[in-house]
Amino acid sequence: MQTATRRIGLSLAAGAIGLAATAGFASVNSHSSATPPMSTLGKFSGVKTHYTRSGGSTTNNLTFHGGSVEITPTVYIDYWGSWWNGGTTTGTQNSNSYGPTTTMTYNSALFTQVGGTSWSNINSQYCQGVASGTINCGTSGTHITNPAGQLASTSTWIDTSTSPGSSPTQSQIAAEAVVAAKHFGLTGAQAATTTIFVYTGSKQSMSGFAAAGTKGTWCAWHSTTSYAPATGSSTTLPYAYMPYMPDAGGSCGMNFINSSSSANSFGNGYFDGFSIVGGHEYAEAVTDPFLSNWYDSSGSEIGDKCAWSSSSKNQQFATNTFAMQPLWSNATSGCVNSY
Repeated sequence: MQTATRRIGLSLAAGAIGLAATAGFASVNSHSSATPPMSTLGKFSGVKTHYTRSGGSTTNNLTFHGGSVEITPTVYIDYWGSWWNGGTTTGTQNSNSYGPTTTMTYNSALFTQVGGTSWSNINSQYCQGVASGTINCGTSGTHITNPAGQLASTSTWIDTSTSPGSSPTQSQIAAEAVVAAKHFGLTGAQAATTTIFVYTGSKQSMSGFAAAGTKGTWCAWHSTTSYAPATGSSTTLPYAYMPYMPDAGGSCGMNFINSSSSANSFGNGYFDGFSIVGGHEYAEAVTDPFLSNWYDSSGSEIGDKCAWSSSSKNQQFATNTFAMQPLWSNATSGCVNSY
């Protein structure tokens, strides 16, 4: 059975930033329910923010709440639906055309290369196996590791067996994450340190996504669902939902770092939202996979506290450059781009 979810929204419309106290923080990131809620990243509201709100004070660091982290993070990607096999052009910038193939190349490269970077190493200061209320793990507990190759060459899949349709529901997305986990043959133990990223194609997003012409308020979210592996006991599977970010334009990060005039064939600029939002969901799924672990007193996770930050920048990974947001560091009580 699917659990409740916790949404993290990223918004980019004109006006006050939706990351501050308004959109996508404590109000939707409550951890009080019996089942873990959805964590959504709200859309960008047009003003890049610093962490000058209550969630940015040194007295409001992330706190350990007794749950588990992904000690050895692993990513699997499910490109859901036949749209991904098409040749549709969704947009052009600087004489470069973008569509399903370039989208998959960009996102798969992001998660192939993120492991082992100083950016993902920010997660390593967080741990499990310490007392509830812990802020700084120090040398105690079991820390998150930062291995390279967190997305293996065999860990992406285009699932054309079903279609997400024009507006998949949360329960359908959760069911698709389970289909992907079974396709990849995940055991219960593997599921505990894995995040399944479910991507839907252009104009196939769940209601609430901040696509142009909608009243949506969020860009992506992560949650959990029940998973029964082929052998062994049922377990809980962390997964994240990634709509087609360019459909939302600047509201979900397009050209947040790289201007349209500097866009390249790889996708820097046009796909900035995919790496900013994808990185946000990745870091939160690693540090708070079951929505019961590292978050602050207002319910904000490691990515929420620095979402749509003015400190966001291009990060050079092994082969490619990606637009990335900073993450919250308890070690410095602030947003950092490396650790």
